[in-house]
Amino acid sequence: MSDGKASRSLRMRFERSAKKAWELPTRPSNEKLLEMYALYKQATEGDCEGKPRGGLRDRAKHKAWKGVAGTTEADAMQGYCEIVDSLMG
Repeated sequence: MSDGKASRSLRMRFERSAKKAWELPTRPSNEKLLEMYALYKQATEGDCEGKPRGGLRDRAKHKAWKGVAGTTEADAMQGYCEIVDSLMG
């Protein structure tokens, strides 16, 4: 059973996907962007902590990140990569 840590190859794929996300052919929906944000933050920082601050946009991002709490680093990276791959067409 895995400890949830990402393998070196997955980390490299994740880094490539994070770069590709800035070059998507079309802008994803707000829901998809929130999902990507949440998985990216979960993969790079772990579970969301603290209370939501700021306006509606910041609160939505906080809620999305909170929604993936408990997801392992590897699963969050994998999910992020899959979304970016699907959006690249």
